[in-house]
This record gives sequence, C-alpha cells and structure tokens, in this order.
Amino acid sequence: RWANSNFPPLPRFYFCNNRQGSDACATLVVRGIKKATATRYGGLIPKENRPEVGDYHIITKWDGTTVAVISFGQVGAGFAHAEVEGDQSLVQWQEVHRTYYAREMGCEARDITYDFAVICHHFQTVFCAYI
Repeated sequence: RWANSNFPPLPRFYFCNNRQGSDACATLVVRGIKKATATRYGGLIPKENRPEVGDYHIITKWDGTTVAVISFGQVGAGFAHAEVEGDQSLVQWQEVHRTYYAREMGCEARDITYDFAVICHHFQTVFCAYI
C-alpha cells in the first residue's frame, strides 16, 4: 500500500547481524512487543547517527523493506524486558549480549565485563506496516 520512497530522509537500520534475527525483531516491533534495543558504545552506529531522545528512525527487515518508524525515548529500569531477549530477565539479557558483542569484536564472552559501555535505547513505534 505504501512505498519506501514515501518517507522523509530518516536514518534507517535493521536489528541483528543476520536475516533471521533481523526479520524476527522487525516483526516484534510491528506487533508492539519489542520497544528497546542496544548497541555497544562506539560500535556500528557512527556518532552522528546515534539516536537522541525524540529522534525518528526507520526500521527495516534484513532486505531493506520498511516496517516501522520509531521515536527514541528515555532508558528506564525495565530495559531487559522491553528489548525482548530470551526470558526478558536482566541475567538472560547480559548473557545474550556478552555473546553477541564478543562475536562482533572477536573476543571471548568473559572479556565483556560489567564496565563494558553499551548504548541502550527505548523507543516508541509511531508507524508500522503489515508483515
């Protein structure tokens, strides 16, 4: 019903580093379940593209298909629950992200310590497509 070109020039991104994870997360956003995400500080998002409160971003599936427009908000205490990783507990979130960041950086999960800097984003979906 609508084309990707109908959107203003907003930053675009997909979740995860693989098709299955990316498309699964996009579906969770559209369903209103996933409301947060995390990126290692200094990671894949260039400084000029890091979200600020009130910014809008386009979420895509792995293939670039637009599925939602989100607005970033404040980070709160329920972050692990809002990101919808595993059982949504903080322990599970830490385990999943240690493994992910270690793989991304080419190190061991034990090298990702509690002082490892991560940018945590809460967001609100303001528009979504049907998947």
